[in-house]
Amino acid sequence: MNHEGAVVPDELEVLQACLGTHVQSLLELGCGRARLARQWMAQAHGRSYLGLDLDERAMARNAQEPVQGMRFELACATQVPADADSFDAAMMLKSLHHVPVAQMDQALQEVWRVLKPGGLLYVSEPVYAGALNEIVRLYNDEGVVRAAAQAALDRLPRQGKWREGEAVRFTQPVHFADFAAFKTRMLQPTFMDLDIDESLMGRIALAFAPHCDDDGADFTRPMLVRVFEKWQET
Repeated sequence: MNHEGAVVPDELEVLQACLGTHVQSLLELGCGRARLARQWMAQAHGRSYLGLDLDERAMARNAQEPVQGMRFELACATQVPADADSFDAAMMLKSLHHVPVAQMDQALQEVWRVLKPGGLLYVSEPVYAGALNEIVRLYNDEGVVRAAAQAALDRLPRQGKWREGEAVRFTQPVHFADFAAFKTRMLQPTFMDLDIDESLMGRIALAFAPHCDDDGADFTRPMLVRVFEKWQET
């Protein structure tokens, strides 16, 4: 699978290529609105899914839009409400870096516990680079936590419990109709409250303006996917 440098509008293409067709039960940690999971569930009958998140507003909306085979629970990544060896695969989409750094290793160990032998862990994280990142870091600089997330993944193969597969790099197109759309999507997330005063909002608007014209603003977000297999207990 070669997506190196490719623009991939829908990550479902990458997810399906990495997980294959044998995965029938999927756990998602930090699921939010579970957009990608809903697409994955629609690809085949008989699949099952458990989505976990601490975002009460997103989880309330998920409960209002039920899909057969999909369950959602308000829970954190370090305490998965499931038995050992329960899932064929687990995924974290731009969520590992939101786990407190001191708890990242514990969360990944918990994923190992609930995966079946040979189960896959799919972790998709934004790369700390690009024009959009330069704007976002004005109000939410994630450089430290994103580096910590990759360091936690680097440690997995050394534990003797995981085998790492091929890393996949691609870019995602991101479009905003105008600055108002950017504010709604990027400055008002349901999972956190951002402390943005008038002065900072002005700086963000100034950084955004050169990228926006009558057709809106278009960015590409570089992404890195890493896949690990649960393969041996020590």
